[in-house]
Amino acid sequence: MNKIKFAVVGCGHIGKRHAEMISRNEECELVAMVDVKDKSVLGIDRYEVPFFKSLDELLNSGIDFDVVNIASPNGFHFEQAYKVIDAGKHVVVEKPMTLCKQHAEKLIFQALHKHKQVFAVMQNRYSPPSVWIKEMVESGKLGRIFMVQLNCYWNRDERYYKPESWHGKLDLDGGTLFTQFSHFIDIMYWLFGDITNIQAKFADFNHETLTDFEDSGFVNFDFVDGGMGSLNYSTSVWNQNLESSMTIIAENGSVKIGGQYMDKVEICNVKDYLMPELAPTNPGNDYGAYKGSAANHHYIIENVVDVLKGRNTITTNALEGLKVVDIIERIYALKE
Repeated sequence: MNKIKFAVVGCGHIGKRHAEMISRNEECELVAMVDVKDKSVLGIDRYEVPFFKSLDELLNSGIDFDVVNIASPNGFHFEQAYKVIDAGKHVVVEKPMTLCKQHAEKLIFQALHKHKQVFAVMQNRYSPPSVWIKEMVESGKLGRIFMVQLNCYWNRDERYYKPESWHGKLDLDGGTLFTQFSHFIDIMYWLFGDITNIQAKFADFNHETLTDFEDSGFVNFDFVDGGMGSLNYSTSVWNQNLESSMTIIAENGSVKIGGQYMDKVEICNVKDYLMPELAPTNPGNDYGAYKGSAANHHYIIENVVDVLKGRNTITTNALEGLKVVDIIERIYALKE
């Protein structure tokens, strides 16, 4: 059996999740890891593979691999992904794909030119409530969409925005919507399509000394395909995450998906419809002092294998990754 060979660039919390999911998949092989930090401080000793200080070192090493998973700081995603594709390899890019639409377009153009795949990581699509609501919207059971409200209220404080970290730096992080909430913008785009007529206001309540950008915002807009929506978000919540929720008001009923990570269907009142029992959602990634989205990275690795072996289509393609970047860029363009 031909194993798909992976290298992982960036060995922080998320990079280690990629490495773990690759190692657990019997059709995959982890062949290299890359990080600027010393291997001894990264906690990756159990992966007995060659370790490099830079992507260039890896690309020049002569090691044979098929895919590079990029889990480095956001600001490096474009340059590193471009180099990988240029070297004739497939690439998996953690969210956000890039920090500007123009870079995402360049990446897609290069991938088409080189006949390589770009997989954008948007793992919330795999959660059972997401799969269920996608079918509800696409099948027309809800009828016309009237209103959609996304609420993302998380805790990100000095335990997360540490002085030595890239988190909070404008050039490497990009902003709260890029690093914290692009998953939810992706779900919204996946379900309801593009947005227009955007209005927004932003605030920096308690992160003035921690980040280069806003910690909270109210955004409202119209959907191109009809209906209107809002995104209310904050990382100023005290001590722990409060909620990530989506409320849908539609012609034939109302749905609310809630919980800390949009992992529960809290309300389903839909005409002539009985809600089925859904499979449980995987728990959120636990980073000790703070929590992240549902731990669905194994699905991403499975999808990469299935696509490269011709068994399935890509779950989150590069164009969708680009659209999320484009939507965030248009929201942030309204900052005064």
